[in-house]
Amino acid sequence: MTDRLPDGYFDDVYADSADPWGMAERWYEHRKYAVTMAMLPDQRYRHAFEPGCSIGMLTERLLERCDRVTSYDVAQAALDTTRNRLGDRGDLVLVRSSLDAAWPGEDVDLVLISEVAYYLSEATLRQVLDRECARLATGATVVAAHWRHPVDDYPLTGDRANAVIGETADLTAMARYLDDDVVVDVFRKGPTESVAVGTGVPGAVRRR
Repeated sequence: MTDRLPDGYFDDVYADSADPWGMAERWYEHRKYAVTMAMLPDQRYRHAFEPGCSIGMLTERLLERCDRVTSYDVAQAALDTTRNRLGDRGDLVLVRSSLDAAWPGEDVDLVLISEVAYYLSEATLRQVLDRECARLATGATVVAAHWRHPVDDYPLTGDRANAVIGETADLTAMARYLDDDVVVDVFRKGPTESVAVGTGVPGAVRRR
């Protein structure tokens, strides 16, 4: 088993289609993005890291909730489409890179791993998470969202990818959405509390 799918795999995918997964058109994708964004526990974030941004559909939504977004993709065609869609803007940095490379600076307080962790072998994903999550500050949010149907080319299933992320030291589970198609898990680095407790909603009771 290789460490991850090679960059050329994605170059070929984008050579065949500018939007190979139908992210701009499919209701499934738009609904998934809405679910993912609704599950973010904080109203606003300083700096989001999004590995595997593809054509920037989720990136666009992150920019509405974050002061700054750094997005990676291994395919230059995907980055070019994102830039063409969203324009040149000071709050967005696009980098040709991958999840297993070094993540952005230590001010990152949101990591959104959407439809990309299963491109890595389990051993490589474990190494990356142990190395990079240790650099995140206490209180950072980590989100994992993955397709649950099997794909022969992928080293991991979506369920296993989320499970590996959830096994990372110091990540505490906050919320989960699960249906036949997608699983979305939200974790906090370090101790956690409910959104209602954290924002002082009257009557909210701490359960942990």
